Amino acid sequence: MTESLAERVRAGDRRSLARAITLVESTRPDHAADARELLDRLLPHTGAGIRVGVSGAPGAGKSTLIEALGLTAIEDGHQVAVLAVDPSSARSGGSILGDKTRMSELSRHERAFIRPSPSGTTLGGVARRTREAMLVCEAAGFDVVIVETVGVGQSEVAVAELVDLFLLVASPAGGDELQGIKRGIMELADLIVVNKADGDLLPAARRAASDLRKAVHLLRPKRPGWAVEVLTCSAFSDEDVRALWDALRAAHRRLADGPLQDLRAAQAVSWMWSEVREQLLARLDDPALGGLKAEVAGAVSAGTVSATSGAQRLLDALQEL
Repeated sequence: MTESLAERVRAGDRRSLARAITLVESTRPDHAADARELLDRLLPHTGAGIRVGVSGAPGAGKSTLIEALGLTAIEDGHQVAVLAVDPSSARSGGSILGDKTRMSELSRHERAFIRPSPSGTTLGGVARRTREAMLVCEAAGFDVVIVETVGVGQSEVAVAELVDLFLLVASPAGGDELQGIKRGIMELADLIVVNKADGDLLPAARRAASDLRKAVHLLRPKRPGWAVEVLTCSAFSDEDVRALWDALRAAHRRLADGPLQDLRAAQAVSWMWSEVREQLLARLDDPALGGLKAEVAGAVSAGTVSATSGAQRLLDALQEL
């Protein structure tokens, strides 16, 4: 089954692409082996694209800007996939998944593919299987893959471990821009763009960009010799969007001439260790541990056993399974 599915994905069949992403995103244990086999078949056909992560606070205009960037990239002959992560409800676990509505023109384009996914319980602004979905899209021929994060705050740094370039989108309407964008996420950005730089907001956008340029000079460079470029942009200005797309391409060329392969190799190893942690946690759901888990949790809750000792008992039990 996976061999046939992999062939159809590589041929660019959209139904098969959607099905493959559904498979790798599945949490069903019986799908895990097929998902691993599918990824192993597709992996040799990945890596030729530009991987861009986009983050920013709600209201910064990320979706509108991504649509404009995607259409510009398509004009240049690229195929664009957008993996948009929507926040999941802490109560119901559901998500609205409205990015296809917000990117209506791009979603209808034959050279574009938009896949909204719920964040679930995963922290960091991305979904649990965003990396796998990105590889599947590359294998299907999409040479520009954009990952849009949830957009809920400063914890959204996981996307920087998935992509080649991290674009931080700021809004000029949030008052003191340096209060809205904190050091941690700024240090991970490869480019910063102050969006909505048009109309009455243009002066504020220019001031915010000036403040951000001063701020990034105070930060330790993300890479040796790497200068973070700060731009202003209106998603409704073809000229502005073209300038931003050109800046992204230029930055990616700089990476390709130097640290790109080392960066992706390090990301792949990090991904492996993340999988190890996920699978260890999953093994704790083994029914054979049910009684011990309840016993240890009760002892820790009562204060008769420390949390550290309780954790060690469970890990020792895992080794004996």
